[in-house]
Amino acid sequence: MTQAYFNVPEPKNEPYLSYAPGTPGRSGLQAELKRLSSEEVEIPLIIGGKEVRTNSTKPVVMPHNHGHKLGTLHLANNKEVNMAIEAALEARKEWAATPWQDRVAVFLKAADMLTGNWRYTINAATMLGQSKTPQQAEIEAVGELADFLRFNAHYLTGVMSDQPYSPDGMWNRVEYRPLEGFLFAVTPFNFTAIAVNLPTSMAMCGNVVVWKPATSSIYSNFFMMKLLQEAGLPDGVINFVPGSGPDVGDPVMESPQFAGLQFTGSEGTFNHLWKKTAENLDKYHSYPRIVGETGGKDFIFAHNSADVKELAVAALRGAYEYQGQKCSAASRMYVPESIWPEFKETFLAEVAKIKTGDISDFSTFMGAVIDKKAFDSITGYIDFASEADDAEIIAGGSYDDSTGYFVEPTVILTGNPHFKTMQEEIFGPVLTIYVYKDDDFEATLDLCNKTSPYGLTGAIFAKNRYVINQMSDALQDAAGNFYINDKPTAAVVNQQPFGGARKSGTNDKAGSKQNMLRWLSARAIKETHEPPKEWEYPYMG
Repeated sequence: MTQAYFNVPEPKNEPYLSYAPGTPGRSGLQAELKRLSSEEVEIPLIIGGKEVRTNSTKPVVMPHNHGHKLGTLHLANNKEVNMAIEAALEARKEWAATPWQDRVAVFLKAADMLTGNWRYTINAATMLGQSKTPQQAEIEAVGELADFLRFNAHYLTGVMSDQPYSPDGMWNRVEYRPLEGFLFAVTPFNFTAIAVNLPTSMAMCGNVVVWKPATSSIYSNFFMMKLLQEAGLPDGVINFVPGSGPDVGDPVMESPQFAGLQFTGSEGTFNHLWKKTAENLDKYHSYPRIVGETGGKDFIFAHNSADVKELAVAALRGAYEYQGQKCSAASRMYVPESIWPEFKETFLAEVAKIKTGDISDFSTFMGAVIDKKAFDSITGYIDFASEADDAEIIAGGSYDDSTGYFVEPTVILTGNPHFKTMQEEIFGPVLTIYVYKDDDFEATLDLCNKTSPYGLTGAIFAKNRYVINQMSDALQDAAGNFYINDKPTAAVVNQQPFGGARKSGTNDKAGSKQNMLRWLSARAIKETHEPPKEWEYPYMG
């Protein structure tokens, strides 16, 4: 047994490689893209550290070239999910008793492996399986994920050292235990970093996890699961169980040992899981912890003092990086009438330069949307706008799924601030703009605040400091991550903890100490040095 107090020094954010022409990183990544593209992998379930294959499979393809098969995925059913629950509970016997610094060591090693020999593999897998450009893969699948692993370890150190006051004659202390039972991680397709952070943040705290990754992004997730195993993650601590929502979720939610959910995905699915938790409360051994991040209808709001060029760049990157498939992506925009002509000319000229295509071509800015279901949903909104009387498509609007699921960067202009695409989450490269009269500035701020049920991210642009303060106050409940003169995307771990309220989730801020506390159970201990020997109190004399 170790006999020392351990401290994980505060890390620094992982620097990003640029993959610019002539850099070693560029040629290394291109070589790995070529290698992975030439192979097909079989992706089994991983339960109790062992690979499990089932009779239910589906092909894994590239979104930008859906005729190119990357592998075959095995899908879980009720039997395999119950196996995963049993394996997790068995692993808990040792993992929960493992000193926290030994648990942390596994994930610190994983972070160094990720930013070392595995860097190109995880980036290439993210690019091929999720149609991300080198920039988008690097900043999250490597940079953000490494930050999650390292900073979560640092945050856990802070939690362990946070101890209560002890008066004379006693010693008060608090110990932090994992939750009793197993936890459920349901992760999204769009970020490798989020997909891996959810189960690892819970496991770092001593919990055991059933992990349901999104089947549409399984390729990079599988490689990361193999990395974690190689880093020394004990068998059964995280069980990799891809499958359909009901096939995996229903048996998990029925288990009396279910102790917590960490979720990123759609509002509807999160609502369903929360309701199932409530229905099963009587059978659970404890009240499950529920943390969720669902979605957003994120805004950019411009004042007439805004710099038009800065505004155009922010709107373009915020709306169209990774094809708008970010819960933080700019989806609605409010522009004052006085700067609209200049902004329109500048913005549309830049949007026209965007190249959409195969991400292995490093001159591409946008790849494909993730799958056929997403393609049909996004193009349905575009078709709706093209036929509407109170909106017009002023850029893009075309799409083609013959080779890959490609949707052009699209700009919709509407005179109706409650137009469908101003209110509903699209999750694609579609930005809707409403031009307001300068004299209606305050009323439009109120409109922006009340239009959407979500409250995830938002950005304001202005040079007038008094106006910035006014806008910040008016929109304080509209966004959990708020940006001043910047696009509403790209939160960085330890710089902008991420999460929103309203229908965007529980706002437990991934990438912060606050989130780690959700996966710990505190036990307060009081040790009295000289216990009383008489039971009477002085007032009784």
